[in-house]
Amino acid sequence: MAGADISSPDIQQAYRDVRDDKTATSWMLLNYENPRSDVLTLTATGEGGLNELNEKLKEEDCGFAYARVEYSNDKESKRTKFVLITWIGEKAPIMRKAKISVHTADVKKLISVFSIEVPARSQEDVDEDHIVTRLRKVSGIMPMGDQATRTQSRSASLCC
Repeated sequence: MAGADISSPDIQQAYRDVRDDKTATSWMLLNYENPRSDVLTLTATGEGGLNELNEKLKEEDCGFAYARVEYSNDKESKRTKFVLITWIGEKAPIMRKAKISVHTADVKKLISVFSIEVPARSQEDVDEDHIVTRLRKVSGIMPMGDQATRTQSRSASLCC
């Protein structure tokens, strides 16, 4: 099985733009050039976060997205994390679905900095609240209400 071709300079520039705090670009979307091709092309970029990206995902496509996600736990803390999304639309051709698992390794050679990888089959999988919750878990950061509850429970169990 042939590897994915991600050699387009547009893809490399879009990746740098998403990573760069000085640009407004918050996501990029890669799709296959055509149904039989192993060439990935830059389909879209945007500044509107995961909600905007989600609008671009189509049920009949497979591809990859890379996004910057900013969230906060309180007024003083702001976090920026990066997410790699492997999109496998529910109505995508079977052979494309099979190949994308092999192509993921090739994509990760370029898109190498991310906190979580999200395997997505529906737009609900790319929901911003869902992804932020996952990012908080891997970062060990929970909103103050959850943290307080966990601390109280732990103290009670250590007590007697």
